[in-house]
Amino acid sequence: MKEYIKLDEWKIIEEGLVPSNNRISESIFSIGNGFMGQRANFEEYYSGETLQGTYIGGVYYPDKTRVGWWKNGYPEYFAKIINATNWIGINVAVEGELFDLNHCEVEEFTRELNMHDGVLSRKAIATLPNGKKIKLTSRRFVSLIEKDLGAIEFTVVPMNFSGSIELVPYLNGDVVNSDSNYDEKFWIEIGKKAGQEFSYVHNKTKKTGFDVCTAMKWQLSVNGNNVECEFTLHEDVSYVANKLIVEAKQNEPITLNKYVTVESSLYNKSEELVTVAEKRLNELFSKGFNRLLDEHSQTWHKKWEESDIRIGGDLSAQQAIRFNIFQLYQTYTGENENLNIGPKGFTGEKYGGVTYWDTEAYCLPFYMRTADAHVARNLLKYRYNHLKKAQENAQMLGFNHGAALYPMVTINGEECHNEWEITFEEIHRNGAIAYAIYNYIQYTGDELYMAEYGLEVLIGISRFWSQRVNWSEAKQKYVLLGVTGPNEYENNVNNNWYTLKLINWTLNYTMEQVEKLSATGQFDQIAAKTRFDKGAELDKWKDVVDNLYFPEDKSRNIFLQQDGFLDKDLTPARELPASERPIHQNWSWDRILRSCYIKQADVLQGLYMFEKDYDEETIKRNFDFYEPLTVHESSLSPCIHSIIASKIGYHDKAYEMYLRTARLDLNDINNDTEDGLHITSMGGTWMSIVEGFAGLRMHDNTLSLAPSIPNQWEFYEFRIVFRGIKLDIRVEKGNVLINNLSDKEMRVRLHDEIHQIDPGSSASISTGMQEIIS
Repeated sequence: MKEYIKLDEWKIIEEGLVPSNNRISESIFSIGNGFMGQRANFEEYYSGETLQGTYIGGVYYPDKTRVGWWKNGYPEYFAKIINATNWIGINVAVEGELFDLNHCEVEEFTRELNMHDGVLSRKAIATLPNGKKIKLTSRRFVSLIEKDLGAIEFTVVPMNFSGSIELVPYLNGDVVNSDSNYDEKFWIEIGKKAGQEFSYVHNKTKKTGFDVCTAMKWQLSVNGNNVECEFTLHEDVSYVANKLIVEAKQNEPITLNKYVTVESSLYNKSEELVTVAEKRLNELFSKGFNRLLDEHSQTWHKKWEESDIRIGGDLSAQQAIRFNIFQLYQTYTGENENLNIGPKGFTGEKYGGVTYWDTEAYCLPFYMRTADAHVARNLLKYRYNHLKKAQENAQMLGFNHGAALYPMVTINGEECHNEWEITFEEIHRNGAIAYAIYNYIQYTGDELYMAEYGLEVLIGISRFWSQRVNWSEAKQKYVLLGVTGPNEYENNVNNNWYTLKLINWTLNYTMEQVEKLSATGQFDQIAAKTRFDKGAELDKWKDVVDNLYFPEDKSRNIFLQQDGFLDKDLTPARELPASERPIHQNWSWDRILRSCYIKQADVLQGLYMFEKDYDEETIKRNFDFYEPLTVHESSLSPCIHSIIASKIGYHDKAYEMYLRTARLDLNDINNDTEDGLHITSMGGTWMSIVEGFAGLRMHDNTLSLAPSIPNQWEFYEFRIVFRGIKLDIRVEKGNVLINNLSDKEMRVRLHDEIHQIDPGSSASISTGMQEIIS
């Protein structure tokens, strides 16, 4: 754990340049707008530890799979949102010497991310080996309103001299991915131009053929006045630059404003990209840096009005939740149904920037409760658009009749994960997608989605489930063999309880929806399209549901994670030496697989999702057994434990787990933030407050709250949207204040009592709730 980030309610602040922390900070201070993103690399040359990263949503490369032992059904590639043209570059030379913070005497260094305005800034005062001292400041943003724009204000002040300063704004498309399987470059140059008014690099991805044109224009000023200067043009492979030479005076600031547009063939014709880039660049350049920044910041202010969470009395928790919300909206805005949410978003290369089941399980709840309805709908529609590919994936593994197995990892609907224990066995991902349909419709009331898209997906998944189980003569039950649950520290197990629960629930839910739409005449078209044999298929599904095996331990009265789990040494995780944590970085894989230690919620994931099926004592018994064995080495683990702990009254544990999920990256808790942020788990952080502490649920088509409040907090306040009604909910010790910000009346259940709140009105409700988390 590293705790070098300064506490501030709206800012992320780093003071002092510690080279060993730089890659971590590059992740933490990343910026993006849902269409593209940029790690917090320095604009100028830096020879120290760095991972340069510029990423464009939807632009990927199918990196050929690299495995030692090929198995039938393996995907041929791993899709990656690849490193793209580095647009931020501005090199600096002072009196002929290249400025490099790694070889300077650094007197002062600050990096700051203003989350309220969406701006990354930096300040450094440093002396070069030649004795020249300069002050460097920069501000940059990726526009939330102009999706193709990145802009930088870069200022250099000579502090102890007058003399020559060279600034080199450049674009470099000759980039690599550090995780390339064969050390291959993924781009080929189509064209480039270094010009006085307009420079660009036009590259195309190999194999996939995505065209991207990155263009730049700049403006130089000295002491606040625009100036002309001597410059030269430079070109190289996928590289263009303008070298500017300024005769600087001591203490006079030299400012370079750099404007960049990034245009891709996802939204424009390839042959028109350069023209579009130049036109857009001229339009944006004419507005100037400050106006563009103001428009961008105003857009962020509106986002915060919709989704901010305020916490009183706990600065660490306040900073953390805003950081999580900020990164979620930097990664996905819901404007394009072909884009999704990668586990690292636009902050690093790990996981390839592609889609996992994390989206449905951890991100959908955030977007469907804070954003316009189309945002969450587009997340679901992404999976509907990939249904045919999911059916092809299942067919390749030997399933038939329209069975659908959604990929563990994808960008275009095809499976691209190449570890057999995940690709073939971690099939619970299907259930997360099915549950997301239910979760979305239940909350939003968008019943049309089921007939338009949802039921086709459910039928495909249910067909897969009914074929994936098999009848056991020994048990006289249907069983599920050779799977991996959410706990990836167990592979190739039999009868994973969580996956069995998903099978049971999905089949029941699909049958219910078939009957419901049949009664309204909406099912006929779906039946014809899916070639659904209603009698035979429903009979089969019902037989599976009625005869499905679930492992349990009757002596402890708990559900077993899988067959044979109790054969393990059940030494609690708290007894592990600190020097051996995290175990995935210190133990052999063989030792991990034989251990009882749980990477993330498995049985408890099922109890979280289906809590209505179990009484509180059942949930508590299972929590008491499994949580002490959980090492929380998945970023997705703490949030689920926090939510359940809140429900069952374990308030100390709920707060502990909340801080762990909320500050996971800010404090580098899992020792891997340098690879990129854990974006999808950030949705879980939001859930920890809204579903955990506030106890938000749906009961009988009514929004329900069962709030608690940590002792460390004076209050917390959040906003949600429920079926078009905007609510502001403030929880204090002993009181809940609910403001109806809409023009419709709202009914809210608070601790089993219904309260009606008129349009534009508020209700202050005494709860008798005191300090319950010590």
